[in-house]
Amino acid sequence: MIKHIVMWRLNASAYGKSKLENAVELQQKLLAMKNKVPGIIHIEVGFDFSNEKDSCDVVLYSEFDSKEALANYQSHPDHEAIKKWLADVRSERRVVDYEI
Repeated sequence: MIKHIVMWRLNASAYGKSKLENAVELQQKLLAMKNKVPGIIHIEVGFDFSNEKDSCDVVLYSEFDSKEALANYQSHPDHEAIKKWLADVRSERRVVDYEI
């Protein structure tokens, strides 16, 4: 199994929306991927409530049945559209992919 974890810091605003509005939109876009890409076992999106100086705003936790499934997710046209949309929404991104 492959675990794919991504964390973002979001800009205060983008596309005329607040950080929170864009966080909710990001959550909706990512959760919609579950039914579009074979091999996604689990996907969840959470929002930080600690507001610490080192925290991120949004986290994606996802599990895939193989590296190939993760690659298919990453190259899926809907995921490519999310990445393009995120270019103006996020200020930072961190990612970890690992196999268990």
